[in-house]
Amino acid sequence: MKSKIFASCAEAVRDIPDGSVIAFGGFSAIGAPANLLKALAEQGAKNLTCVLNSPRNSPNLPAAAPDIGILCERGQVKKVICAFTAPTRLSQTMTFAKYYEQGLVEAELVPQGTLAERLRAAGAGIPAFYTPTAVGTELAVGRETRHFNGREYLLELALPVDYAFVRAHRADAFGNLQFHGSQRNFNPVMATAARTVIAEVEEEILPRGKMDPNQVHTTGLFVQRMVRIPPPPEGYWPIPPKRADE
Repeated sequence: MKSKIFASCAEAVRDIPDGSVIAFGGFSAIGAPANLLKALAEQGAKNLTCVLNSPRNSPNLPAAAPDIGILCERGQVKKVICAFTAPTRLSQTMTFAKYYEQGLVEAELVPQGTLAERLRAAGAGIPAFYTPTAVGTELAVGRETRHFNGREYLLELALPVDYAFVRAHRADAFGNLQFHGSQRNFNPVMATAARTVIAEVEEEILPRGKMDPNQVHTTGLFVQRMVRIPPPPEGYWPIPPKRADE
């Protein structure tokens, strides 16, 4: 069987074509595949549709760590599907927001829970579902709704993607992934929704059969490529939060 382990992030993303739909895992810095994202920026694929929770990295990542903004700056992004199109605080900045506000990048705003469910539905083979979220708002204008048991629901379509970039804490050679903390928020559902999953791995990639099955959060059946993250400065790692007594 061909190895799923690639020597570098650049090698893992080398054949991604223009026009791809790519999901980027991460709910905060701990789950953001910043190393794969940087490699994609250097690879140069264009007209991308990017699916992610927020276009801005958490401040827990080093300042140099790239987010979707670097792809926008290089003219690689056509559309972003996300739960946030603006910073959550006035003091924060978001490179993507500048390109969106200027009309250079299209954005589709999706409520956070709906975004996760659209991805989950794609992985489960469910083409669409109804949800009460966003009913009566601008997001529902001109879209199909139905009433069930006296309540109005909005039709949402599943969201399959071509590639999912995920970040795992540990893996084995078959591609079984173990996530840590908030890595489990979006990474697992994105993995099931994608035709090709590329994982950057923090701790180690174990031999086959050496990972405790009870610690597998995404089975290797979904994973096609893995890269062990190099240590800084070559690789981007989250900055550990300071303790209260520091």
